[in-house]
Amino acid sequence: MEVNKGKYAADLSSIREAQARINSFIHKTPVMTSESLDAISGRRLFFKCECFQKGGAFKFRGACNAVFSLDDHQAAKGVVTHSSGNHAAALALAAKLRGIPAHIVIPKNAPQCKVQNVVRYGGQVIWSEATVPSREKTATKVLQETGAVLIHPYNDGRIISGQGTISLELLEQAPEIDTIIVPISGGGLISGVALAAKSINPAIRVLAAEPKGANDAAQSKAAGRIVTLPETNTVADGLRAFLGELTWPIVRDFVDDIITVDDTEIIEAMRLCYEILKVAVEPSGAIGLAAVLSDSFRNNPAWKDCNQIGIILSGGIGNHRT
Repeated sequence: MEVNKGKYAADLSSIREAQARINSFIHKTPVMTSESLDAISGRRLFFKCECFQKGGAFKFRGACNAVFSLDDHQAAKGVVTHSSGNHAAALALAAKLRGIPAHIVIPKNAPQCKVQNVVRYGGQVIWSEATVPSREKTATKVLQETGAVLIHPYNDGRIISGQGTISLELLEQAPEIDTIIVPISGGGLISGVALAAKSINPAIRVLAAEPKGANDAAQSKAAGRIVTLPETNTVADGLRAFLGELTWPIVRDFVDDIITVDDTEIIEAMRLCYEILKVAVEPSGAIGLAAVLSDSFRNNPAWKDCNQIGIILSGGIGNHRT
């Protein structure tokens, strides 16, 4: 599939450039397999373990690409973002590696372990209220005061390109894969993964996995436009964001379908990852396995030929790894 260069926020070229830029900083994460999980699912599964990435999640790839894309003049003033999750820690770590300040706006209700990771990596925490408008307003104030560069958690071509490096690795490690299942929230991860995978292998299927309590992406695909929700309710706290204007066109054009699962299925998938793979993944990270095991996937004739499936385990519990 030829990606129209310039039509989207990233393409195979920008993803390959990202790989060259970040290769010396990131971990090339392993791909794990399990005959037991193959038997349970009735498919051959390949788990791309981004839970073993620096910072404990895939987010370090995009953050690292964004930070090291800056020229020296831009970088000197530092970076700023608003995030309650893995992007906050990832950006703090990437900034630390480059030796520049990271101003991280974090809502007061953020999980304590994720706040601690930001502090551990040297990020300067600025508190906001829990609402998105408060986060954005606080980030804007920091931008005005510092002159730092805003690095959005997902709605940024540099972030999308960095996340797409996962596909370059995965399809090299397991070239027989015919399907990739990816968690979806703001869409940065799946946008990069889909652009790279479909550029390399146009026949590959890319499916999103989304919680039923935060199913805005599924609704957006059905409506043909970005749909946001008045509230979300899911154990997968990392999957509560809504698609952005840069990620939506890629999700619309390159993601084949979205599988929604409920929280009990996500928790069961976490248990299986821990008991069988011996890997501790957060709810957002386990949702790909939950999707493969769901009745909606198993019973859908459209996916009967999905036999060699790559699953992105996007983040681990606690998310501290260097």
